[in-house]
Amino acid sequence: MMKLHIKDTFTKELPADSNLENARRQVTEAVFSYVNPKKTKKPEVIHVSPEMASELNISEEETKSEFFKNMVTGNEVHPNTKPYSMCYGGHQFGNWAGQLGDGRAINLFEVEHNTKNWKVQLKGAGETPYSRTADGLAVLRSSVREYLCSEAMFHLGVPTTRALSLSLSGDMVLRDVLYDGNQAYEKGAIVSRISPSFLRFGNFEIFAARKDVKNLKVLVDYTIKHHFSHLGETSIENYIAFFKEVSERTLDMIIDWQRVGFVHGVMNTDNMSILGLTIDFGPYGWLEGFDYGWTPNTTDIQHKRYRYGNQPNMGLWNLYQLANALYPIIEEVAPLNAILEQYKIDFEIKSLQMMKSKLGLFSSDENDVELVQNLEDTLQLVETDMTIFFRNLSNFSDENSGFDLIKNSFYDLENISDDVKNKWNNWFKKYAERLQFDRISSEERKEKMDAVNPKYVLRNYMSQMAIDEADKGNYTLIDELFQLLKNPYAEQPENEKWFAKRPEWARNKVGCSMLSCSS
Repeated sequence: MMKLHIKDTFTKELPADSNLENARRQVTEAVFSYVNPKKTKKPEVIHVSPEMASELNISEEETKSEFFKNMVTGNEVHPNTKPYSMCYGGHQFGNWAGQLGDGRAINLFEVEHNTKNWKVQLKGAGETPYSRTADGLAVLRSSVREYLCSEAMFHLGVPTTRALSLSLSGDMVLRDVLYDGNQAYEKGAIVSRISPSFLRFGNFEIFAARKDVKNLKVLVDYTIKHHFSHLGETSIENYIAFFKEVSERTLDMIIDWQRVGFVHGVMNTDNMSILGLTIDFGPYGWLEGFDYGWTPNTTDIQHKRYRYGNQPNMGLWNLYQLANALYPIIEEVAPLNAILEQYKIDFEIKSLQMMKSKLGLFSSDENDVELVQNLEDTLQLVETDMTIFFRNLSNFSDENSGFDLIKNSFYDLENISDDVKNKWNNWFKKYAERLQFDRISSEERKEKMDAVNPKYVLRNYMSQMAIDEADKGNYTLIDELFQLLKNPYAEQPENEKWFAKRPEWARNKVGCSMLSCSS
């Protein structure tokens, strides 16, 4: 038996649902409901993150044990723990959806190790009171994507939830991949997710919507006590400071998304972490061609609410909803509005700062905004691979031809017009002039640029290749990508094949360019 330091603050300090029946229902005056995972037919652990096992004080030997397998697949509950699912609401695509909750997530327990507290959760472990019309299960396809991406994001330096393990349930699950009426059975899977907290904006919204100010205050006080303790004792000022920090963390996370070309795909308020962590890896995607208008989510194709270029605005919109939810315990509009206005100011500053770091510009110049804007416009003239472009740009020097340096990032180099070439040459001329103001060597600039422009990201086609292989029972590609993405900023010459544009076969393939919430 693993010797885990269990410390369940969440279930001990927050109100529980008194109804212990696992039946779909409206849950009131409670933050969570007790529920046990569904036992599976033939569980199999197919990959474990050694780093996260270590964070929980689980040895490599223990990860190979029967108990570990049963624990991370929902077949055995750790002694003296009571699994639960959270109650929350949310705005989905701009509309209040009422009660949502953990429809396919079950929290096992909290582990304290090396002064850190981690919540351990299973995704795809069966139905809960919040499952609505769904079965509470997950499939291999979506689970591989979540497992790989959460760990990849961490190594990119993006705030994120983590993953401990990826397992097969041994059951077959019925899914409609694109919600077009074509259902098919797929392999069932379970991801063990790890986070300091899985609390979302929606956890606070549900109490405000129900005018349950008492439990709203209880939840806010708990959140501050355990996750924002540096803010001090409970007070109105304390609540305002809490909202301010959530706003700042949210913006910093989204700026990092923009930096690496990550598109979340479904930024509903129930998918927004109160800690400013990337949470819920569903129909996400990585920019191939640099395009502010791109969204990976088929549900979002018409309005493109959650497109790449709109993510900062959606962060702000979601924070407005959180401000509304917190208002009943603050009852002051002005300080909340001031924080939301500051978000807009900070976005402009931090966004420019982020783009300048990608370009290797470290001093201030009044023309930097224009230089960045011109670059963004030029990048979108023809399909240009974001990751390859910025990574190759770090090799720029006066001696190099800029266009030749980046031509590998174009998806259709042969048909690029002279007009587009001229615009690129003009931009590189201005860029070279601007670099003269920064008194650092080309070598130092390259080092700094390579530290913020990843060489390797989890491109959609890479995930799909791993999924296709895993579906055949071959998990070697999952591990290959897992290892690759531990060092996304390193050159890794032995892995150069992954520093490549999206292959043509993946352009319109389901799972590569078209994703749904079942992804």
